[in-house]
Amino acid sequence: MAGTEALTKAKRTKNDEFYTQLSDIENELKHYRPHFKGKTVFCNCDDPRVSNFFKYFVLNFEVLGLKRLICTCYKNQDADLFSQNSSEVAIFFDLTPPPIARVKG
Repeated sequence: MAGTEALTKAKRTKNDEFYTQLSDIENELKHYRPHFKGKTVFCNCDDPRVSNFFKYFVLNFEVLGLKRLICTCYKNQDADLFSQNSSEVAIFFDLTPPPIARVKG
């Protein structure tokens, strides 16, 4: 199927398969690993439940040495190609690991 024909068909059928692939995210962000250490990442996405960026940062939270991961989306009032408006609430996810207990001794 030709380029614009595939996009037109996807729009017509509401087939949202245009998210960035996890492998592409891994291949690009591997060059920036040292820059994430001790940082907070804010991930604003259409829906964290299907976002590969969210998945990447959750799966690599400790490897990257992240301090915190915040992911959010809002409930869109209008259904479109990227949002079917099927969620009743906005989503806010905050991953902050608890402090490590120090043992005296």
